[in-house]
Amino acid sequence: MDDVRSLAYRLLLQMEKRAAHPDRLLRVALGRSPSLEPRDRALLTELVYGVLRWRQRLDWHLEVLTAGKRLDSDVRVLLRLGLYQIFFLERVPAHAAVHATVEVAKVAHGQRTVGFVNAVLRQALRIGDEWPWPNPKDDAVLWLSVMTSHPVWYAEYALKRWGFDEARAVLSANNEPAGTTCRVNVLKADRDQVIQWFRERNMSAEPSSLVPQAVRLGPIRMDVARCEPYEHGWIQVQDEASQLVAMVVDPQPQDRVLDLCAGFGGKTTHLGILMKNQGEIVAVERDAWKLEELQENARRQGLGCVRTVEADVMELNPDATGLFDRVLVDAPCTGFGVLRRNPDIKWRRGARSAYRASLTQKAFLRQAARFVRRGGILVYATCTVFELENQGVADDFSQSFTTWNRESAAEVLPETCRGVADGPYVVTWPHRHGTDGFFIARWRRLS
Repeated sequence: MDDVRSLAYRLLLQMEKRAAHPDRLLRVALGRSPSLEPRDRALLTELVYGVLRWRQRLDWHLEVLTAGKRLDSDVRVLLRLGLYQIFFLERVPAHAAVHATVEVAKVAHGQRTVGFVNAVLRQALRIGDEWPWPNPKDDAVLWLSVMTSHPVWYAEYALKRWGFDEARAVLSANNEPAGTTCRVNVLKADRDQVIQWFRERNMSAEPSSLVPQAVRLGPIRMDVARCEPYEHGWIQVQDEASQLVAMVVDPQPQDRVLDLCAGFGGKTTHLGILMKNQGEIVAVERDAWKLEELQENARRQGLGCVRTVEADVMELNPDATGLFDRVLVDAPCTGFGVLRRNPDIKWRRGARSAYRASLTQKAFLRQAARFVRRGGILVYATCTVFELENQGVADDFSQSFTTWNRESAAEVLPETCRGVADGPYVVTWPHRHGTDGFFIARWRRLS
């Protein structure tokens, strides 16, 4: 068990010193530790994501415990790990959490640090529940920041935009671990078939009330990517909000579709399925390693209509590619709609990140418009919640490109999805819809 905590400490310290995706680090670490028991693998994931999720509150505890003493990053990370176990892991006795953290300190640090870590954590035990929490009436921003564990700048933004109650709901939802949702590949299976497969193995699987071909899985102690439905191409792990993007594009068989910033191909392959694998999808991605995974996803799902292009979006030329019936811009963004899955994002962004992202997004959207034929469709999507990146970018395009007609994105969707409409746009929220936070806009180029 101590090896699990030592590994969690090393991964957290690695992310503290250099930006890295926790899911990738965990995947590599677990791959190198095949002998780990399932409960230990689950604990490792819990420790890494839990500390990342609650970092701001853990650091507030440290401020109180050390009277604001400056801590080296390696000691701070270790103390966060210990405090997380004390305050958030009910199945781990508090004294056992202190002992386990001290054991990690003995291996990683000198005796002086071991004594300091032991003293700080035992002081936390003595305080118990009597912490001098911030008062929301005196400082609502500080209260939101500490109690929901978000950067102060984002708590301030949330309070100004939504007011106290809604801001608390939005920020609190970011700390709820996201469930696992699968998109069913209707070219190979149907939803009931997928649900039955999981239920026959005593795993919870329910049809989505939002997206017709989505299945929500309950807590599962297995890697979905290693189960038969995944390996046979019946399913793709994909949040319902993400599935709505391809549905708004609404590609038809024989269409020619351009998917810019295609990434790993979750939306690309969904487009191919909606097209019944008839027509052509040109998937553009700058990173070759992402394209390799996209190609594997397409093969696994039996899609021959996908052609990949390794390129920078801004260097593409319609003279070389030709025009398309439908173009999707799944734009790079700050990612504040997927904090449930990627809590590290909170600590890698700043107050001006949304503004800087919006400049890139406007350029991408204008570039994408060059590839749409007359009468064709252009769709813009992000997985963030900032107005600058969402309505701001969409409104700017509508005002600048008068030969385009902004269409209602929600009207393309089935009746079950109408609750995600926000004017002409689709907007989803974790605290309202139980999905990731997405924004989707759609235009048609006039003839």
